Amino acid sequence: MSKRQSSFIFSLSLVISGTIFIQMALYIVSMLAGWNAKFNIVEVCHNWLKAIGMSSLEYALDALVIYTLLFSIWRIGSQFFYVSRLDKQFEQYKDNLLTEHMNQTHSSGKEDFLIVSNPAPIAITMGFVKPKIVISTGLINLLTDDELNAVISHEIYHKDNRDPLKIFLLSLCASTIGYIPILKWFNHQYRIIQEVLADEFAITKQETSINLGSALLKMLKVGKQEKMPFAYASFADTSVNYRIEYILNPLEDIKWQVPLKKAFLSLAVFILICAIFIYALA
Repeated sequence: MSKRQSSFIFSLSLVISGTIFIQMALYIVSMLAGWNAKFNIVEVCHNWLKAIGMSSLEYALDALVIYTLLFSIWRIGSQFFYVSRLDKQFEQYKDNLLTEHMNQTHSSGKEDFLIVSNPAPIAITMGFVKPKIVISTGLINLLTDDELNAVISHEIYHKDNRDPLKIFLLSLCASTIGYIPILKWFNHQYRIIQEVLADEFAITKQETSINLGSALLKMLKVGKQEKMPFAYASFADTSVNYRIEYILNPLEDIKWQVPLKKAFLSLAVFILICAIFIYALA
């Protein structure tokens, strides 16, 4: 797996989703402002439904557009709400001395790390604008120094790559535009690739996979941490089987198979939308 594959999946997902979201947004503007959006593909769908005597489906189309946009707004709002609430909770359990030491050691004094007093082993990267790495005292007590450094390197890759934001954008697209099923596969595949790339970064930095592998096994023995209701990158709850396979044999590339049925169905839907748009411009 490579950075190129990750970038391709992310970019293609945004292109597909962005095309549909923009058209829906233009349609909403045209309804509210009375603007003539004759180049809008949803408006063309309206006219086409009228032409074949199925004008009653206009209301279903309106409902779909409004539902998609409102659901998107709700997902975005809930993300900021949960992140803000969890930030306050983390601040209550913040270990000031360990947080300062971690920031001085691994980020030259920048506030990139937050150490919280919690017996559960936690290592996540959260935040959209300024990603922050959250590590628990339970994790520090569980791992050796070398293992902890491997986990920190893994999370630093997620932070520098702004993975919490990218993961949220892909999950938003996949959940709100379910009629393009390949988007869900893109979302899942992106997470796998990014976890493997983060592991590769940590292994390269330490020049060994022993510390990363032992840290992962220790956290798995303790048990998976409870999933949180917002987008974040976690060390031990994503793509474990793929990662173990990579750690055991880093020279062998993990092959991924594109789900052909979902791909063809998604392509057909997207081509139909593009065809209607081209017809509107003609």
